[in-house]
Amino acid sequence: MKPNIGQGDKGETSLFGGKKVSKDDCRVTAYGDLDELNSYIGLIRSVNIHKEFDSVLEKTQEDLFVLGSQLSSVVENSRLPQLTKDKVKFIEENILKFEKDLPQLRRFILPTGTQTSSLLHVARTICRRAERSIVTLSKEKRVDENSIPYVNRLSDLLFTLARYVNKKENKEEKEWISR
Repeated sequence: MKPNIGQGDKGETSLFGGKKVSKDDCRVTAYGDLDELNSYIGLIRSVNIHKEFDSVLEKTQEDLFVLGSQLSSVVENSRLPQLTKDKVKFIEENILKFEKDLPQLRRFILPTGTQTSSLLHVARTICRRAERSIVTLSKEKRVDENSIPYVNRLSDLLFTLARYVNKKENKEEKEWISR
């Protein structure tokens, strides 16, 4: 069997289903952004001391693989796992769970705090980029109806968890005040 080394050297990659596309294709960009987000969540999990939401992050990583596999497929009605409305609801429930004891926001806050909180803020921005990439893709190709809502809610969850971590570690939120 010939190894796969160097097969993408001409700037193309194969999607699930065999179709070759340019590596800057909007589909590749979208699932690449999800892959980056998934890896960053893995980094967060490796330093996070707040185990009460580690299982949420692990489940999210699994869901991101589901979404990435959907976006990388050109096969209609394939047997790939699906991103269901229940997965969107799971994210929403966890936003409510972790924000219930947080102070109400009155202003924008600076994306800072503890190491874990700061990493969660970076993951949130990667998530927002992934969302924009999926929106771009949706203008050219059909994407699952739950894809954009899921990623949109996920960025909200990451923001909520960043705030939650700061509160747990008694790190005051720094409000942004325009001068």
